[in-house]
Amino acid sequence: MINRTLIRLKIVQLMYAYYQNNGKSIETAEKELLFSLSKAYDLYNYMLLLIVSVSRYAFQEVERKEHLNKVGHIDEKVSHRFADNQFASQLEINQQLRDFVDTKKKTWDNDMDYVKKLYNDIVQSEYYAEYMALPKATYADDRELWRKLYKNLVMKDGRIDDILEEQSLYWNDDREVVDTFVLKTIKRFEASKGADQELVPEYKDIEDQEFATRLFRRTIMNDEYYRSLIGKCVKNWEFNRLAYMDVIIMQIAIAELLSFPQIPISVTINEYVEIAKWYSTPKSAGYVNGIIDAVAKMLQKEHILTKVN
Repeated sequence: MINRTLIRLKIVQLMYAYYQNNGKSIETAEKELLFSLSKAYDLYNYMLLLIVSVSRYAFQEVERKEHLNKVGHIDEKVSHRFADNQFASQLEINQQLRDFVDTKKKTWDNDMDYVKKLYNDIVQSEYYAEYMALPKATYADDRELWRKLYKNLVMKDGRIDDILEEQSLYWNDDREVVDTFVLKTIKRFEASKGADQELVPEYKDIEDQEFATRLFRRTIMNDEYYRSLIGKCVKNWEFNRLAYMDVIIMQIAIAELLSFPQIPISVTINEYVEIAKWYSTPKSAGYVNGIIDAVAKMLQKEHILTKVN
């Protein structure tokens, strides 16, 4: 789940903090990087747990209404379809998710007011109405319902931000990336795998984890050299007039250009141009694109950079 896009974002954030704090030890900064990445994976599990919590509340609502029917307080037909959603039930017993709960002690129990509000939003949604109108709901229907609910309700719900901020300072920055992996997880679930359905792993492979630490260290240890390269390629603009965040973004991009020959130049440039759009000034994307491209061409001309575009 922790892909290279997220790693790059984290390194930009932590490099900025590193210099703002006058450069604490590399070892301490690296530990903070790995910790912040692990927190992103915690958020992934936590958002999956939200589906489980909503389903449990739905079951409680079914039981409550059935009791009211029994004692004659209401006369209402009660459906178990949503409460017994096969995908949500499978997710609830997922062994990896249960291990997360046992280890991290994370639940939505302290935020049941939000869970109730989300449940009510779901019940009033067009996706719920279409689902409940089906003559018969298959496992695929159950899974597709939750994909639609997550994409169209949960991902767009700003109320979650305050809850996440209370849980971890890292989480709101991670939410957009994490949400995409929750959707991927929903789509890949298969009924036949039961509780053993694999969730997205924390790292795809050891190379991604090594990518994080290597890029982080190279950026810090060679910062003067990388900034000198930026300075050589700044045209009609003094180096000290560049936005500080732009310099950090370009510094990391150059570290990636020189440290990872298997990554095409165009991929590196595009990744950091997108980061500049998020974290810096409105004009930053253009500056970052132009300067990194100029640095790459200069290094190619000097035969220091030999990889393909």
